Amino acid sequence: MKIKYILSVIAIVAITKNSFAQYSQDVIRFSGGQTGSTARIKGIGNAGTAIGGDLSSISGNPAGLGFLTKSELSITPEFNGSKVKATYLGQTVTDSKNTGNVNYAAFAVYNQLSKPRGADKTKGWLSVNYGAAYNRTNDFYENIHYNGVNANNTINNYYADQANSFGVASGTLAGWAYGQNLIDLYGVTNPTYQSNAFGSTNQENFTSRTGGQSALDFSIGGNYSNKLYIGLGLSFTTLRYNSSNTFYEDGNASVLEAGVPTNRAYSSAFSQDQVTRGNGFAAKLGVIYKPVEAVRLGATFTSPTFYNVDDTYSEGLATNITNNASYTDGPQSYSLNYNFRTPLKLAGGAAVFIKQFGFISGDVEYIDYSSAHISSNQDFDATNDNTTIKSLYKSAINARVGAEARITSGFLLRGGYGIQGDARKANGSDIKTASGGVGFRFGAYYVDATYTHVTGNQTVFPYDIGSLSPGALLNRSTDNGYLTLGYRF
Repeated sequence: MKIKYILSVIAIVAITKNSFAQYSQDVIRFSGGQTGSTARIKGIGNAGTAIGGDLSSISGNPAGLGFLTKSELSITPEFNGSKVKATYLGQTVTDSKNTGNVNYAAFAVYNQLSKPRGADKTKGWLSVNYGAAYNRTNDFYENIHYNGVNANNTINNYYADQANSFGVASGTLAGWAYGQNLIDLYGVTNPTYQSNAFGSTNQENFTSRTGGQSALDFSIGGNYSNKLYIGLGLSFTTLRYNSSNTFYEDGNASVLEAGVPTNRAYSSAFSQDQVTRGNGFAAKLGVIYKPVEAVRLGATFTSPTFYNVDDTYSEGLATNITNNASYTDGPQSYSLNYNFRTPLKLAGGAAVFIKQFGFISGDVEYIDYSSAHISSNQDFDATNDNTTIKSLYKSAINARVGAEARITSGFLLRGGYGIQGDARKANGSDIKTASGGVGFRFGAYYVDATYTHVTGNQTVFPYDIGSLSPGALLNRSTDNGYLTLGYRF
């Protein structure tokens, strides 16, 4: 049996009940990150496309490097507090996870170009600056917990559907469920597999996720006549994703004992673990233009990221039937190496500077998630996953706005708001981010601090039995703190 077939029919925690193909979900998950940045740019809602002069330009709009007039370095650690409130079958449970990471670390070198004696030093190419940055683009850390009493169906109905579609071959999930007396063959003329459970069942799900995506970025940006700024960046990306999920069910089932149907209490646990590692590459081209001194217009083109991924999935099923028997199958692992590309991104922005008092900035970014693509290889056919991507995902707009006010010569106040458009056509929401921060300047040194509050929701389905699939509404919120320590020299 091909690996692709196994992974397609057994994946149980899905973005939407219409697709249980693991890889299509992963590609969208790994396409949805946001560029890491300094606390200053975080404070203005990450609306930095047209700002320039900040180390965030290395990973954002590389043209912004052309604004630097000194070399610079900084580091930005972060604290993340993730909270997921899950509502399932009328019951609400909240779970959380706290983590700390380095969100951004960068340095840039100012390189003023020499001019012939007597030449106008404000015309032509004035500087070509370059820099490197570590840029964390995505965090997967979260705990999800939900439970409830299901009077309408059971996960055994899902196992039965799989058995009716693909049989109960040894080593398959449906085969395990059949061997553990969770499903059986009913009927004489046209026998079908059906759940052995009757009445209500208690259901509970635990999910723990860790990992993230990051990039090592190298950029160069030039300044032409203090009017036009052009930059190019290369990004070498890595991803690390770990997911552990267990779905528990307790209820009553009719099982055969010596050929006689007998009612017994049962408990089952279906466990799934996924470990994904990958490396990728992308390029970025940026431009900023100043039509007048107070206005900056910026744009960036970010190529697709081309990833090579190693994925390992394992699953197991265990059942205990009172006064009867205990069964354990698995864990059984499946590994695969495959390639995929994320969508390209187009962004535009504008910033208006109000003399020495501050500025207002806004960005709009376009990304078409349905254009993500998985490459087939000799181990599996990605056609179904690519069809799923095109049918379930869509294009989205990310919009960000922010402002910075200079209160005194050494103290700055910032605020921002952003909306990340939802990739899904259904069962999800936009992700909204509110931010606020402060900045302090001490000669060549500076300190920036920012707080962000991120919210969004998603409906997941623990198993797929069509229109009767039970759904869990996940209301996510994340409170993040960022602190940048920097030095100009």
